[in-house]
Formats: sequence, C-alpha cells, structure tokens
Amino acid sequence: MDRVTTGIAGLDDMLQGGFVPNTAILVEGAPGTGKTTFGMQFIHHGIAQCDEPGIILTFEQFPRQYYRDAANFGWDFRRWEAEGKLRIMMTSPEVSQAFFQEAGGQIEQLTREVGARRILVDSISHFERLAADPVHLRQLVYSFINGLKREGLTAVLTRENVALLGEAEGQDESVPFIVDTYILLRYVEMDSAIRKALLVLKMRGSYHDKDIRRFTVTSKGIEVHSKFEGQEGILSGSPRRMAESFIEAFVRR
Repeated sequence: MDRVTTGIAGLDDMLQGGFVPNTAILVEGAPGTGKTTFGMQFIHHGIAQCDEPGIILTFEQFPRQYYRDAANFGWDFRRWEAEGKLRIMMTSPEVSQAFFQEAGGQIEQLTREVGARRILVDSISHFERLAADPVHLRQLVYSFINGLKREGLTAVLTRENVALLGEAEGQDESVPFIVDTYILLRYVEMDSAIRKALLVLKMRGSYHDKDIRRFTVTSKGIEVHSKFEGQEGILSGSPRRMAESFIEAFVRR
C-alpha cells in the first residue's frame, strides 16, 4: 500500500511507512505538546521531500506566526508560498463549512491552484462553537472531513485537550470515531520531570505499533524515540514502575 510519509523520525516506523493516503488524522494534545509543530512538519516534508504541495487552514493564528515558527525549525514557508507550493489561509469554522456546501468553494480552488495533496487544519476544537448538540457537531465535522477527502487531501487535524496531565473531563468523544487515524500527545510526570508521550490509538485499514513512545521537539522538529519500558500508568500522567506497583498490590497487603 502506498503511504503518505510524515517526515517525523520514528513515527513512520510506527505507522508501517506513513499514513494511508486520502485519510483524516486527528492529533490531540494539551497546550504545548507539539500539535501544530506536528502538522507543520507533515506539510513541510510533503513539499520538500515528496513533491506534494500543501495547505494550512488555521482558525487561530495569522500566517506570519507560521512563517516565524517554521523558520525556527529551518522550514522556509514564505518561499514555499512564493513558489506556489503552499497556501496558508486564516478563516473561521463557519466560513470553512460553507466552502464545502457550495460548488467552487475557496478550499477547492486553493487545492486545485497549488495541486495540494496535504492539509493541516489547526484546530478543529473551534468547531465546537458551531453546535451545542454533540450529534449535530459530529455531523458537521463529518461533513467537513468528507469535503477534504473529496478533494483528495490527506488531512492532519489538531484538537486541543484541556487536561495537562491525566484524562480530560467533558471532552467530546465523537470526533475520534469519525477520523481514520487518532494520535494522542500527552505530558507525563516522571522522576520529578515532565516528559512527552505519543500513542497511536487507532489507524483504520492498517496495522500500527501500539507502544507508548517518548518524543521530543528538537531544533529540527519532532522526533519519536523508544517506548516507555517497565512502567505503567503513562496515560494517567503519573506513571509508576511495574515493580513498585507489584509491591503495593501484593507485598504490602
């Protein structure tokens, strides 16, 4: 099967080579975990290494902020735009939804103008203001994602998770069922330090590694490292070593 490589060291191995083409990928995490960096790296790699132009659709940042943040990793987004290989568009969920409900919408035009194959949507958390009813919200997001797929785009969608450590309460759980791939970025408290963990929770139509991996954000972007060994409770935010858990559960009783 053809794959859409991410350019993120270690992640493509977990994904058996990359994402399945023309699918929607949800990247969820707390503020500062690296969601936008993940998406920018995906777009940059597509342009620089795969000859796959891209679009960044943002609901919260001006294009100049992406230029600045990308430059910190050595990615020249201004040049890509000047060469017609990238478009950064700041809009609102209401307008974006309308684009897919009319023929010849702006996203469709941009896709065809640059020959886009990839898109970063940053972030779909803003769709929550379009509908208070979870069922209606799910229908809106489903329609939006289908619009991206109709244009032949492989889409990375970021979503904010309000929980810095542990599970978030009141988080809408319908979106992970809609997307094809669901990646979770988490903070982990370990040995009096905060580390970052990555987990591929699902990948429709393909096998994927299910390890919880360490990752870091370096000067060159995100790098995924080895899995957490000999520990449990990673996703709770406060992992404990298995030996300590065994002693607590059986020896101290």
